[in-house]
Amino acid sequence: MVHAKGAARRYSPGHVVDVTKSRISGRPTHISTSYVERQNLTIRMQQRRFTRLTNASSKKLDNHAAAVALYAAQYNFRRVHETLRLTPAMQLGVADHRWAIGELIDAVLGGNVPAPQGRRVGRFNVIDGGES
Repeated sequence: MVHAKGAARRYSPGHVVDVTKSRISGRPTHISTSYVERQNLTIRMQQRRFTRLTNASSKKLDNHAAAVALYAAQYNFRRVHETLRLTPAMQLGVADHRWAIGELIDAVLGGNVPAPQGRRVGRFNVIDGGES
């Protein structure tokens, strides 16, 4: 049974323990926090590890770092963004195609970038039909 006192402590916001002032200088041409806030929302919605009180939280820092790295790779090399109609890696010229899941897994396990040609990708076969 959860007591009201424990629930109030669990769901209440944290307390500020320290504030540090620092000077930031430069001449930016455009300042907008919208991009950062949108990325924060996207990662919270797609990675349940970033939501509070979930059973998908990482208990070890190494596992959390690996999950974030895998999310970043998927987001940049596999996910076609609606506004770009490409992956961010293709937009930047880092990749010439949308990576198949096999290519992504092979790059993670092998530590190298797979060659784009052919239907066999590393140790994986790309299956035609559906999402590759």
